[in-house]
Amino acid sequence: NMKLFWLVIWAGTLFLNPVTADCNITSQTVACEESGKNLFNISFNLFQNVTKLSLKNNKITLEDHDKEILGHFINLTELHLNENNITVLNNNSFYNLKNLITLDISNNCIKTVHKAAFAGLKKLSVLNLSHNMIAQLDSDTFTSLESLTVLNLQHNFLKYFHIKSSFKLFKIVLAGNPWICSCDLLDLQIWLTASNVTLENEGNTTCAFPNTEKTISIKMAAIQPADCRTEKIPLENTVTSTPAVNLRSSALITALTPNVTGNNGTRAELPLVGKSWTFLAGVLGFVLGTTLLIYTAVKCPAWYHYLISYRHRRLEENDSEMLEQEFSADMSPSPSVSGTSSEEPIVIFEKVRACGDEEDGYIEDKYIDIYVNEE
Repeated sequence: NMKLFWLVIWAGTLFLNPVTADCNITSQTVACEESGKNLFNISFNLFQNVTKLSLKNNKITLEDHDKEILGHFINLTELHLNENNITVLNNNSFYNLKNLITLDISNNCIKTVHKAAFAGLKKLSVLNLSHNMIAQLDSDTFTSLESLTVLNLQHNFLKYFHIKSSFKLFKIVLAGNPWICSCDLLDLQIWLTASNVTLENEGNTTCAFPNTEKTISIKMAAIQPADCRTEKIPLENTVTSTPAVNLRSSALITALTPNVTGNNGTRAELPLVGKSWTFLAGVLGFVLGTTLLIYTAVKCPAWYHYLISYRHRRLEENDSEMLEQEFSADMSPSPSVSGTSSEEPIVIFEKVRACGDEEDGYIEDKYIDIYVNEE
Protein backbone atom coordinates (compact mmCIF):
# COMPACT_ATOMS: atom_id res chain seq x y z
CA ASN A 1 0.00 0.00 0.00
CA MET A 2 2.80 2.38 0.87
CA LYS A 3 4.64 1.72 -2.36
CA LEU A 4 1.44 2.23 -4.35
CA PHE A 5 0.89 5.52 -2.55
CA TRP A 6 4.33 6.86 -3.47
CA LEU A 7 3.93 5.54 -7.01
CA VAL A 8 0.74 7.56 -7.43
CA ILE A 9 2.49 10.67 -6.11
CA TRP A 10 5.39 10.10 -8.50
CA ALA A 11 3.04 9.66 -11.46
CA GLY A 12 1.21 12.85 -10.57
CA THR A 13 4.50 14.70 -10.27
CA LEU A 14 5.61 13.55 -13.68
CA PHE A 15 2.28 14.56 -15.20
CA LEU A 16 2.31 18.04 -13.71
CA ASN A 17 6.04 18.68 -14.02
CA PRO A 18 7.73 16.26 -16.39
CA VAL A 19 11.49 16.08 -16.04
CA THR A 20 13.93 14.79 -18.58
CA ALA A 21 17.14 13.51 -17.06
CA ASP A 22 20.51 14.11 -18.69
CA CYS A 23 22.26 10.79 -18.47
CA ASN A 24 25.56 9.65 -19.92
CA ILE A 25 25.62 5.94 -20.55
CA THR A 26 28.84 3.99 -21.00
CA SER A 27 29.70 0.35 -20.84
CA GLN A 28 30.37 0.53 -17.10
CA THR A 29 28.53 3.56 -15.75
CA VAL A 30 25.26 5.40 -16.08
CA ALA A 31 25.80 8.98 -14.93
CA CYS A 32 22.75 11.22 -14.60
CA GLU A 33 22.99 14.97 -14.10
CA GLU A 34 20.03 16.60 -12.37
CA SER A 35 21.81 19.66 -10.99
CA GLY A 36 20.35 23.16 -10.83
CA LYS A 37 16.84 22.23 -11.96
CA ASN A 38 14.98 23.66 -8.97
CA LEU A 39 13.77 20.18 -8.00
CA PHE A 40 11.83 19.74 -4.75
CA ASN A 41 11.81 15.96 -5.03
CA ILE A 42 14.04 13.29 -6.51
CA SER A 43 12.76 12.36 -9.95
CA PHE A 44 11.74 8.80 -10.67
CA ASN A 45 12.24 9.40 -14.39
CA LEU A 46 15.76 7.96 -14.27
CA PHE A 47 17.40 4.78 -15.38
CA GLN A 48 17.01 2.12 -12.76
CA ASN A 49 20.63 1.05 -13.28
CA VAL A 50 22.04 4.55 -12.70
CA THR A 51 25.43 4.41 -10.99
CA LYS A 52 26.30 8.11 -10.59
CA LEU A 53 23.63 10.64 -9.71
CA SER A 54 24.16 14.35 -9.18
CA LEU A 55 21.27 16.29 -7.62
CA LYS A 56 23.25 19.29 -6.44
CA ASN A 57 21.89 22.84 -6.29
CA ASN A 58 18.21 21.93 -5.96
CA LYS A 59 15.60 22.24 -3.18
CA ILE A 60 15.43 18.62 -2.10
CA THR A 61 14.67 18.00 1.59
CA LEU A 62 15.14 14.20 1.57
CA GLU A 63 11.73 13.34 2.99
CA ASP A 64 10.20 9.86 3.05
CA HIS A 65 9.15 9.90 -0.61
CA ASP A 66 12.70 10.84 -1.62
CA LYS A 67 14.10 7.94 0.39
CA GLU A 68 11.58 5.64 -1.26
CA ILE A 69 12.73 6.67 -4.73
CA LEU A 70 16.42 6.44 -3.82
CA GLY A 71 15.85 2.88 -2.65
CA HIS A 72 15.21 1.81 -6.25
CA PHE A 73 18.66 2.87 -7.45
CA ILE A 74 20.46 -0.12 -6.02
CA ASN A 75 23.43 0.26 -8.42
CA LEU A 76 24.37 3.73 -7.21
CA THR A 77 28.04 4.18 -6.37
CA GLU A 78 28.08 8.00 -6.20
CA LEU A 79 25.37 10.30 -4.89
CA HIS A 80 25.71 14.08 -4.73
CA LEU A 81 23.04 15.90 -2.70
CA ASN A 82 25.09 18.99 -1.90
CA GLU A 83 23.57 22.48 -2.00
CA ASN A 84 20.02 21.44 -1.20
CA ASN A 85 17.57 22.11 1.68
CA ILE A 86 18.19 19.04 3.84
CA THR A 87 17.86 19.79 7.56
CA VAL A 88 17.62 16.32 9.14
CA LEU A 89 19.17 12.97 8.30
CA ASN A 90 16.70 10.44 9.66
CA ASN A 91 17.41 6.80 10.37
CA ASN A 92 17.84 4.62 7.28
CA SER A 93 17.97 7.56 4.88
CA PHE A 94 20.03 5.48 2.41
CA TYR A 95 19.03 2.02 3.56
CA ASN A 96 19.02 0.24 0.16
CA LEU A 97 22.16 1.77 -1.40
CA LYS A 98 24.45 -1.11 -0.55
CA ASN A 99 26.88 -0.32 -3.39
CA LEU A 100 27.27 3.36 -2.59
CA ILE A 101 30.92 4.44 -2.27
CA THR A 102 30.77 8.26 -2.29
CA LEU A 103 28.12 10.36 -0.56
CA ASP A 104 28.23 14.16 -0.65
CA ILE A 105 25.68 16.00 1.52
CA SER A 106 27.69 19.17 2.01
CA ASN A 107 26.37 22.75 1.92
CA ASN A 108 22.94 21.95 3.30
CA CYS A 109 21.23 23.05 6.54
CA ILE A 110 21.67 19.80 8.43
CA LYS A 111 21.31 20.23 12.19
CA THR A 112 20.47 16.70 13.30
CA VAL A 113 22.04 13.41 12.27
CA HIS A 114 20.27 10.42 13.75
CA LYS A 115 22.27 7.50 15.03
CA ALA A 116 21.29 5.11 12.22
CA ALA A 117 21.22 7.65 9.39
CA PHE A 118 23.88 5.77 7.43
CA ALA A 119 22.73 2.25 8.23
CA GLY A 120 23.23 -0.24 5.41
CA LEU A 121 26.07 1.62 3.66
CA LYS A 122 28.57 -1.21 3.98
CA LYS A 123 30.74 -0.05 1.05
CA LEU A 124 30.69 3.70 1.72
CA SER A 125 34.24 5.05 1.58
CA VAL A 126 33.91 8.86 1.33
CA LEU A 127 31.40 10.87 3.36
CA ASN A 128 31.21 14.65 3.06
CA LEU A 129 29.12 16.48 5.69
CA SER A 130 30.97 19.79 5.53
CA HIS A 131 29.39 23.27 5.60
CA ASN A 132 26.31 22.31 7.58
CA MET A 133 24.96 23.23 11.03
CA ILE A 134 25.76 20.05 12.95
CA ALA A 135 26.38 20.78 16.64
CA GLN A 136 26.71 17.23 17.99
CA LEU A 137 27.26 13.72 16.75
CA ASP A 138 26.71 10.40 18.46
CA SER A 139 29.83 8.28 18.79
CA ASP A 140 28.06 5.35 17.08
CA THR A 141 26.89 7.33 14.03
CA PHE A 142 29.76 6.10 11.85
CA THR A 143 30.52 2.72 13.45
CA SER A 144 28.36 0.86 10.92
CA LEU A 145 30.44 2.29 8.05
CA GLU A 146 32.96 -0.52 7.88
CA SER A 147 34.66 0.73 4.71
CA LEU A 148 34.78 4.46 5.51
CA THR A 149 38.19 6.00 4.85
CA VAL A 150 37.52 9.76 4.45
CA LEU A 151 35.25 11.83 6.70
CA ASN A 152 34.77 15.55 6.12
CA LEU A 153 33.16 17.49 9.00
CA GLN A 154 34.69 20.91 8.46
CA HIS A 155 32.74 24.13 8.98
CA ASN A 156 30.02 22.87 11.27
CA PHE A 157 29.17 23.83 14.88
CA LEU A 158 30.96 20.95 16.60
CA LYS A 159 32.47 21.64 20.02
CA TYR A 160 33.02 18.02 21.09
CA PHE A 161 33.29 14.75 19.27
CA HIS A 162 33.47 11.53 21.27
CA ILE A 163 34.96 8.84 19.11
CA LYS A 164 35.77 5.22 19.78
CA SER A 165 39.30 3.94 19.53
CA SER A 166 38.21 1.15 17.17
CA PHE A 167 37.10 3.67 14.53
CA LYS A 168 39.36 3.44 11.47
CA LEU A 169 39.95 6.24 8.97
CA PHE A 170 42.68 7.34 6.57
CA LYS A 171 41.76 11.03 6.54
CA ILE A 172 39.53 13.32 8.56
CA VAL A 173 38.78 17.04 8.10
CA LEU A 174 37.72 18.96 11.23
CA ALA A 175 38.72 22.57 10.54
CA GLY A 176 36.29 25.45 10.97
CA ASN A 177 34.52 24.11 14.06
CA PRO A 178 34.40 25.92 17.45
CA TRP A 179 36.27 23.20 19.34
CA ILE A 180 36.42 23.49 23.14
CA CYS A 181 39.67 21.95 24.30
CA SER A 182 38.53 20.37 27.56
CA CYS A 183 38.02 16.85 28.86
CA ASP A 184 35.21 16.25 26.36
CA LEU A 185 37.76 16.46 23.57
CA LEU A 186 40.25 14.09 25.21
CA ASP A 187 38.92 10.96 23.45
CA LEU A 188 39.27 12.62 20.04
CA GLN A 189 42.76 13.88 20.86
CA ILE A 190 43.94 10.44 21.99
CA TRP A 191 42.44 8.86 18.85
CA LEU A 192 44.12 11.41 16.56
CA THR A 193 47.47 10.74 18.23
CA ALA A 194 47.27 6.96 18.52
CA SER A 195 45.79 6.11 15.12
CA ASN A 196 47.31 6.50 11.69
CA VAL A 197 44.63 8.94 10.55
CA THR A 198 45.67 12.15 8.78
CA LEU A 199 44.18 15.34 10.19
CA GLU A 200 43.83 17.47 7.08
CA ASN A 201 44.35 21.22 7.45
CA GLU A 202 45.64 20.68 10.97
CA GLY A 203 46.94 24.25 11.27
CA ASN A 204 43.39 25.62 11.07
CA THR A 205 41.88 22.97 13.33
CA THR A 206 42.36 24.98 16.51
CA CYS A 207 40.67 25.53 19.86
CA ALA A 208 37.98 28.19 20.15
CA PHE A 209 38.27 27.90 23.93
CA PRO A 210 40.21 28.55 26.11
CA ASN A 211 41.54 31.83 24.75
CA THR A 212 45.15 30.92 25.52
CA GLU A 213 45.04 28.03 23.02
CA LYS A 214 43.25 29.61 20.06
CA THR A 215 46.28 29.14 17.85
CA ILE A 216 47.00 25.61 19.03
CA SER A 217 45.83 22.55 17.10
CA ILE A 218 43.31 20.36 18.89
CA LYS A 219 45.79 17.54 18.44
CA MET A 220 48.38 19.42 20.51
CA ALA A 221 46.10 21.14 23.03
CA ALA A 222 47.12 20.80 26.69
CA ILE A 223 44.35 18.61 28.05
CA GLN A 224 45.49 16.95 31.25
CA PRO A 225 44.24 13.36 31.59
CA ALA A 226 44.71 13.58 35.37
CA ASP A 227 42.13 16.35 35.61
CA CYS A 228 39.71 14.38 33.45
CA ARG A 229 40.11 11.28 35.61
CA THR A 230 39.29 13.41 38.64
CA GLU A 231 36.14 14.56 36.90
CA LYS A 232 35.01 10.97 36.36
CA ILE A 233 34.96 10.30 40.15
CA PRO A 234 31.35 9.91 41.38
CA LEU A 235 29.64 13.06 42.55
CA GLU A 236 29.43 12.04 46.21
CA ASN A 237 33.20 11.75 46.36
CA THR A 238 34.03 14.94 44.49
CA VAL A 239 31.71 17.10 46.58
CA THR A 240 33.55 16.26 49.82
CA SER A 241 37.00 16.27 48.25
CA THR A 242 38.46 19.78 48.19
CA PRO A 243 41.66 18.88 46.28
CA ALA A 244 39.59 17.22 43.55
CA VAL A 245 37.49 20.36 43.13
CA ASN A 246 40.58 22.56 42.98
CA LEU A 247 41.98 20.50 40.10
CA ARG A 248 39.18 21.48 37.75
CA SER A 249 40.14 24.05 35.17
CA SER A 250 37.92 26.79 33.83
CA ALA A 251 37.63 24.88 30.56
CA LEU A 252 36.27 21.87 32.38
CA ILE A 253 33.66 23.99 34.11
CA THR A 254 32.55 25.29 30.74
CA ALA A 255 32.30 21.73 29.51
CA LEU A 256 29.53 21.07 32.01
CA THR A 257 27.15 23.40 30.19
CA PRO A 258 24.03 21.93 28.51
CA ASN A 259 25.80 21.93 25.10
CA VAL A 260 27.56 18.70 26.06
CA THR A 261 26.66 15.68 23.94
CA GLY A 262 24.23 13.64 25.98
CA ASN A 263 24.00 10.10 24.63
CA ASN A 264 27.65 9.18 24.30
CA GLY A 265 28.04 7.06 27.37
CA THR A 266 31.74 7.88 27.47
CA ARG A 267 31.91 9.94 30.64
CA ALA A 268 29.84 10.91 33.62
CA GLU A 269 28.59 14.46 33.92
CA LEU A 270 28.10 16.33 37.17
CA PRO A 271 24.41 17.37 37.32
CA LEU A 272 23.63 21.01 37.85
CA VAL A 273 22.22 21.67 41.33
CA GLY A 274 18.65 22.89 41.06
CA LYS A 275 16.30 24.63 43.47
CA SER A 276 13.79 21.83 43.84
CA TRP A 277 15.03 21.11 47.37
CA THR A 278 13.92 24.56 48.54
CA PHE A 279 10.43 23.97 47.17
CA LEU A 280 10.30 20.57 48.90
CA ALA A 281 11.41 22.10 52.20
CA GLY A 282 8.72 24.77 51.90
CA VAL A 283 6.01 22.18 51.26
CA LEU A 284 7.13 20.08 54.21
CA GLY A 285 7.19 23.14 56.48
CA PHE A 286 3.69 24.14 55.40
CA VAL A 287 2.33 20.62 55.99
CA LEU A 288 3.93 20.34 59.43
CA GLY A 289 2.74 23.80 60.47
CA THR A 290 -0.81 23.10 59.34
CA THR A 291 -0.83 19.76 61.15
CA LEU A 292 0.39 21.41 64.36
CA LEU A 293 -2.33 24.07 64.20
CA ILE A 294 -5.06 21.47 63.66
CA TYR A 295 -3.75 19.35 66.52
CA THR A 296 -3.66 22.37 68.84
CA ALA A 297 -7.21 23.37 67.92
CA VAL A 298 -8.47 19.85 68.66
CA LYS A 299 -6.62 19.46 71.95
CA CYS A 300 -7.21 23.00 73.32
CA PRO A 301 -10.66 22.27 74.93
CA ALA A 302 -9.20 19.27 76.75
CA TRP A 303 -6.27 21.34 78.05
CA TYR A 304 -8.63 24.08 79.12
CA HIS A 305 -10.71 21.52 81.00
CA TYR A 306 -7.68 20.29 82.97
CA LEU A 307 -6.19 23.71 83.67
CA ILE A 308 -9.41 25.36 84.79
CA SER A 309 -11.30 22.78 86.81
CA TYR A 310 -13.72 25.17 88.56
CA ARG A 311 -16.36 26.84 86.47
CA HIS A 312 -19.24 29.01 87.78
CA ARG A 313 -22.70 28.10 86.69
CA ARG A 314 -26.26 29.04 87.64
CA LEU A 315 -27.73 27.11 90.55
CA GLU A 316 -30.83 25.22 89.50
CA GLU A 317 -33.74 24.07 91.64
CA ASN A 318 -32.79 20.39 91.40
CA ASP A 319 -29.32 21.20 92.57
CA SER A 320 -30.59 22.89 95.76
CA GLU A 321 -32.76 19.90 96.66
CA MET A 322 -29.88 17.49 96.16
CA LEU A 323 -27.66 19.69 98.30
CA GLU A 324 -30.25 19.73 101.11
CA GLN A 325 -30.50 15.94 101.02
CA GLU A 326 -26.73 15.62 101.26
CA PHE A 327 -26.55 17.90 104.26
CA SER A 328 -29.40 16.04 105.86
CA ALA A 329 -27.64 12.74 105.38
CA ASP A 330 -24.46 14.13 106.84
CA MET A 331 -26.17 15.45 109.97
CA SER A 332 -28.38 12.44 110.71
CA PRO A 333 -25.77 10.25 112.46
CA SER A 334 -24.89 12.95 114.96
CA PRO A 335 -26.55 12.80 118.47
CA SER A 336 -29.81 14.61 118.40
CA VAL A 337 -31.48 16.62 121.21
CA SER A 338 -34.58 15.13 122.64
CA GLY A 339 -37.69 16.80 121.59
CA THR A 340 -36.45 18.01 118.30
CA SER A 341 -38.90 18.01 115.42
CA SER A 342 -38.48 16.65 111.90
CA GLU A 343 -37.72 20.13 110.61
CA GLU A 344 -34.34 20.31 112.39
CA PRO A 345 -32.32 19.20 109.36
CA ILE A 346 -33.73 22.07 107.42
CA VAL A 347 -32.88 24.43 110.28
CA ILE A 348 -29.37 23.02 110.47
CA PHE A 349 -28.94 23.41 106.71
CA GLU A 350 -29.90 27.02 106.96
CA LYS A 351 -27.42 27.59 109.76
CA VAL A 352 -24.63 25.91 107.87
CA ARG A 353 -25.41 27.90 104.78
CA ALA A 354 -25.46 31.03 106.87
CA CYS A 355 -21.98 30.23 108.19
CA GLY A 356 -20.82 29.85 104.69
CA ASP A 357 -22.28 33.23 103.86
CA GLU A 358 -20.55 34.82 106.85
CA GLU A 359 -17.18 33.44 105.79
CA ASP A 360 -17.53 34.41 102.12
CA GLY A 361 -19.18 37.75 102.76
CA TYR A 362 -22.64 38.86 102.00
CA ILE A 363 -23.66 38.17 98.41
CA GLU A 364 -27.04 39.20 97.19
CA ASP A 365 -28.75 36.35 95.40
CA LYS A 366 -30.92 37.79 92.64
CA TYR A 367 -32.69 34.51 92.10
CA ILE A 368 -34.38 34.48 95.56
CA ASP A 369 -37.83 35.87 95.32
CA ILE A 370 -38.05 39.09 97.36
CA TYR A 371 -41.66 38.40 98.21
CA VAL A 372 -40.68 35.26 100.11
CA ASN A 373 -38.49 37.28 102.45
CA GLU A 374 -41.25 39.80 103.10
CA GLU A 375 -43.64 37.03 104.18
